[in-house]
Amino acid sequence: MIQSAGDQLTCDLNPSRQIVPCLILVCMLRTLPLTSLLCAVLASTSAIAQNAPVPPAVPPATSGPHPMTLDDIFRFQDVGDPQVSPDGQWVAYTLSRVDTEADKRITDLWMVSWDGSQDIRLTYGVDSSSSTPRWSPDGKFLSFEAERPGKAKGTQVWVLDRRGGEARQLTEVKGNLGAYVWSPDGKKLLLTIRADDDADKDAKDDKKDKKEEKPKPIVIDRYHFKQDVQGYLSGTNRALLYLYDIDTRKLDKLTNDSIHDEGNAVWSPDGTRIAYVSNHDPEWDRTINTDVFVVNAAPNSAATKLTNFKGEDGGRLAWSPDSKWIAYTQGSDPKFEEYNQSQLAIVGADGTAPRILTAKLDRSVSTPRFSTDRKTITVLVEDDRSEYPASVNVDDGTTKRLLNEPGVVVTQNDAAGHFAVIWTTDTAPGNVFAFEDGKLRKLTGHNDALLAQLKLGTTRDLNTTGKDGTEIHALLTLPPDAAPGQKYPLLLRIHGGPNGQDAHSFVIERQLFAARGYAVLNVNYRGGSGRGKAYSEAIFADWGHHEVEDLLAAVDEAVKQGYADPARLGVGGWSYGGILTDYTIASDTRFKAATSGAGVGNPIMLYGVDQYIHQYDTELQPPWKAQDTYIKLAYPLYHADRIHTPTLFMGGDKDFNVPLVGGEQMYQALRSLGVPTELIVYPGQFHGFTRPSFIRDRYQRYFDWYDKWVLGKTPAPAPATPTKQVGQ
Repeated sequence: MIQSAGDQLTCDLNPSRQIVPCLILVCMLRTLPLTSLLCAVLASTSAIAQNAPVPPAVPPATSGPHPMTLDDIFRFQDVGDPQVSPDGQWVAYTLSRVDTEADKRITDLWMVSWDGSQDIRLTYGVDSSSSTPRWSPDGKFLSFEAERPGKAKGTQVWVLDRRGGEARQLTEVKGNLGAYVWSPDGKKLLLTIRADDDADKDAKDDKKDKKEEKPKPIVIDRYHFKQDVQGYLSGTNRALLYLYDIDTRKLDKLTNDSIHDEGNAVWSPDGTRIAYVSNHDPEWDRTINTDVFVVNAAPNSAATKLTNFKGEDGGRLAWSPDSKWIAYTQGSDPKFEEYNQSQLAIVGADGTAPRILTAKLDRSVSTPRFSTDRKTITVLVEDDRSEYPASVNVDDGTTKRLLNEPGVVVTQNDAAGHFAVIWTTDTAPGNVFAFEDGKLRKLTGHNDALLAQLKLGTTRDLNTTGKDGTEIHALLTLPPDAAPGQKYPLLLRIHGGPNGQDAHSFVIERQLFAARGYAVLNVNYRGGSGRGKAYSEAIFADWGHHEVEDLLAAVDEAVKQGYADPARLGVGGWSYGGILTDYTIASDTRFKAATSGAGVGNPIMLYGVDQYIHQYDTELQPPWKAQDTYIKLAYPLYHADRIHTPTLFMGGDKDFNVPLVGGEQMYQALRSLGVPTELIVYPGQFHGFTRPSFIRDRYQRYFDWYDKWVLGKTPAPAPATPTKQVGQ
């Protein structure tokens, strides 16, 4: 259905040029005959070692803890993609920050020692980013992807020598480089490359006196022809796998197939084979059927298909240490693609039939990793407001939860018996943690100094029962220093997806609203994940019904428990959260204000206009077969005369996920009816915003709208950023 925006300060841009000081890298190589004293001196005298601060994007906050403000949000840094070194002694990771002057996000590489004593910055992005850190099998090099001036244009793989020196370019490939993986012997890279649709593009760009190119018509002949960010899908080039010899720079096509996309590729530990994911259906563009394939690690090899489920087989693949088994995830029946619940499965590399291991778990799992003895597989489990690692027995599928704390493990990685995770909670953004014997040990402290300056709201579970007896689980965040027994204005903020959940993780939006005196309610309504397959599939072809019942039941409970002032309620969301906002205000008049971002009140209008053609044709059926269904789902537009809530509509003009026309139509309806409304259009933005100034602007408009209509305050006279004003 409609995916979450996922743009809460987590959007990465293109990689960049950085310089790596060689002195600090000397301390990284434990095999060198350096004393610990030398490393200590270097670390203490260098500005880049031991949690060297990234220059703040905005001036430091005033002294003393204070509730979070908009000036604080771009001071946060995002930690991601942990990679444990082959010897288990270091964890490389990415750290992203916002450059407010350049109005974009920059990502750099860092690494922290396993004992947590050294945290070293490796790259220094000024104009763009470095990403995807990966260790060479011998641990002597750390590679990454970046777009820097070099022997070949575009994103390439670069490499740092742990003994010191600047990064050097490792690949020189044309086309769009995607993922890359080291071979077990360290002599080759497995690359995913999609050729440019315009084969002469580089040559044209190199012409000194090139005249401005005339635009060309876009020729469309595909079933699925639109995708957010990618735009119109008109090209014929596929993402294909290649073997790249590091010494000779020779590039060879891996398989003898060039007509199907290939991805998620992983080398077998013995280096003889490669597993990957592809869709080989005769009409592959009309299905979401992916399967696991295996191929010899040699040029122009014929692949063998290992799985036959009619839906999604794939995800992150993992080989067993003996190179005999491949772990993967199997999705739901294709018609439930937007309510997918992934199960852990294994298949023999020799063609032994697949087995589902977590059929009894009834929770979605991801990121499988085999234990060294091949007896268990560790996965991440999405479960009722948390996400935690669990161990699955390969023989009988029994599952053991490995961490019982409320919170979210965003991702995991391991080597040499050491597990590293990114862990976040209600009051702490993600950091790198060592996960040992069921316990977490913090390795990095990014954002700790900032958090010490802030007063945060407290988040608690709120459970209730819906009108039909369904148990509803939610999160309630109260303002900092909330007084017992006091009722607060409440904002019902609805997550997107719908296949997702509000969890015990650090969410800036919650804290911003709480800092302004609002209680914030996040409800895990039916259709979302974390509560089992039946809970997720309950809204199949019946949008806006059970979800609204669940949302309103949770609001009633917050009022009943004395947290919320029933006379001061607001509602809003983005993506499917925007859609549900439209359904909610067309069903109930209690809300004083609403913000509907990237939503739609009339799904028929987006048939062939957005990227969800598979869902329309399988879940809803084509319009000529299901007119009644589309009319039922268009409740917000066809009953717009029941809406009396002042509503702010928003969207990006480049959004192909939920195109802006969905919000435009609802805006026009309310404007025609005389209901207070505004439409904010963000130029050049996709479904998930990437421009920090627009993200800030959006928050400020949320504040102004809710403050005006929920609290009765007069908004600030000037807009957050320069705008074009369209007449009333």
